[in-house]
Amino acid sequence: MFRAAIRGALLAPKKEVFHRNKPHLIIGTIGHVDHGKTTLTSAITTVLSKHGNTKALDYFAIDKSPEEKNRKITINATHVEYESEKRHYGHIDCPGHMDFVKNMITGAAQMDGGILVVAANDGCMPQTREHLLICSQIGLPALVCFINKCDMMQGQEEMIELVEMEVRELLEKYKFPAEETPFVRGSAVKALEGDAENEGKILELVKKCDEWIPDPPRAVEKPFLMAIEHVFEVGKDKKAVVVSGRVDQGQLKVGADAELSGFSAKKLTVKVASIEMYHKILEDCMPGDSVGAKIVGSGETVNLSKENVERGMVLSAPGATTLFNKVRAQVYVLTKEEGGRHTAFSPHYRPQLFFHCADVTADINFPESEKLAGELNKKYGRDAAEQKKKEAELKEFEKTLVCMPGDNREVLLTLAYPMPMEKGLKFTIREGKITVGWGSVTECLALDPKVSIEGIKHTKAVTGKGKKK
Repeated sequence: MFRAAIRGALLAPKKEVFHRNKPHLIIGTIGHVDHGKTTLTSAITTVLSKHGNTKALDYFAIDKSPEEKNRKITINATHVEYESEKRHYGHIDCPGHMDFVKNMITGAAQMDGGILVVAANDGCMPQTREHLLICSQIGLPALVCFINKCDMMQGQEEMIELVEMEVRELLEKYKFPAEETPFVRGSAVKALEGDAENEGKILELVKKCDEWIPDPPRAVEKPFLMAIEHVFEVGKDKKAVVVSGRVDQGQLKVGADAELSGFSAKKLTVKVASIEMYHKILEDCMPGDSVGAKIVGSGETVNLSKENVERGMVLSAPGATTLFNKVRAQVYVLTKEEGGRHTAFSPHYRPQLFFHCADVTADINFPESEKLAGELNKKYGRDAAEQKKKEAELKEFEKTLVCMPGDNREVLLTLAYPMPMEKGLKFTIREGKITVGWGSVTECLALDPKVSIEGIKHTKAVTGKGKKK
């Protein structure tokens, strides 16, 4: 199988080789729907194409799924590339609509820095705040702000000043350096139309990104690990799979053995047939690279297909990950004023946890409840009548336990599926279409084969067709 995959790659049309002649960073556009993130992304590639080795992309080359074209909004986090004088950038254009914040979280988790886009005629809106909150929670190191649509506010400089002041207040609220963060004012549409002044604003924006967003440390020496964002099936027999994502740590070479883990207690063994970045060939990939890796089954994984692999799984060096479905964590619950819950929640609250590219339902319990459950196991016998008494006493006690909006407390998480987890892993907590909190893993406890969360179905990412993937 592996030899056939290599032979297929060799017989395929010749592709360009990716050359590492500049530092590579991943940045992206964030902000409210219709504030011009995709238009700005198009403007950056168009303007830079006149000054160097960048391919111009129009709006519909970035938002290219049928529903994105029909609705004229970004649904999936889209990846493009361009070059400045100093760097090669991978750029993620994140969706701004509240229905697709889950896809924005996936995009933001891969960024080394971001461009916050705020429309001058609108100011800060709900997803402006939510995106900043998420970027703060995942630890995004730096943002550059672009006040867009300034052409619609001619003669209203004071209003634009007020918008900038409002944005700086939000930056400070979410722990970004408000006074030092660079701001650029302009019009992405006018830049696309060839207006010289606004083309200059785009060049200024890119220069600010070069100067303000730091080169991140790269964990080259650690074992390879990449969270999977997208999965594709390739080849006439459809026995090869391409997985794409951002390399978190380590290096991976063509021909190497690897593992797939997540959503199951069993790991899958694979071999890497080829690696590409932005449709250019790589012999190996490094931390920070956004790559697609063609993988085929090996060892016990004879028949690898798209059905075996899904978004949120992790591709790693053999033995690099450990699976858990029970962890201890510290969480903060957002208040109503912060856009979170209006009410408290009790033990066994079941929101979605977002980490890396995964979203998994979790049962949230409190340490006090777990402690009492252990004591009651000793108090009551194992027969049905005794167990019924135990459950009744535990339920009565749990009625007294609540976690209020604004609370920062320790919790115990039981995941619906075994997932690769580690101490310090950050996650976002969402319920329906709202972000209700965030947290980080403080201790990985167990992979319990007896764990079952009834009524839970794993939800996959929304695709461009508006269906579950």
